[in-house]
Amino acid sequence: MRALVIYESMFGNTGKVASAVADGVADGADVTLLNVVDAPVQIPGDVGLLVVGGPTHAFSMSRISTGRSAARRGGAYTDLPEGVREWLDGLKSAPSDCAFAAFDTRVDMPLLPGAASHAASRRARKLGFTVLEPASFLVKGYEGPLVSGQLERARDWGHGLTEQLAG
Repeated sequence: MRALVIYESMFGNTGKVASAVADGVADGADVTLLNVVDAPVQIPGDVGLLVVGGPTHAFSMSRISTGRSAARRGGAYTDLPEGVREWLDGLKSAPSDCAFAAFDTRVDMPLLPGAASHAASRRARKLGFTVLEPASFLVKGYEGPLVSGQLERARDWGHGLTEQLAG
């Protein structure tokens, strides 16, 4: 099976999680890890698993305005109009038999509503993807670092995705 892991990262935390997820997915698939700015405009037909991740900003996927806010705090935002939200909006449809899994990074704060992964999953479902259970990975504060153990959880989650699809 071929898999794509596509991510958006402002402070590097989501990129680290994406890399760990890709390592886990690689246990059962030929995986390619891409920053969203390098992502294809359409998913190739031979991709059986698409994993998309981004930071949770204002209880959902990032927007241009929240990216600019992150840049003011030292994040690596550029004026490119393409984040995960815009990239998903640009997809026309899902390839047949392609599963979708979303993850996000979010502040480690109990009872905080909303998650980028849930919003991404809703959009993917509308595009016709088979949507798997999303995951959230925790950061300390707005800029991070990741909470201890999150990279291991991300790798395990990625491995579990390919196990689900194989079973």
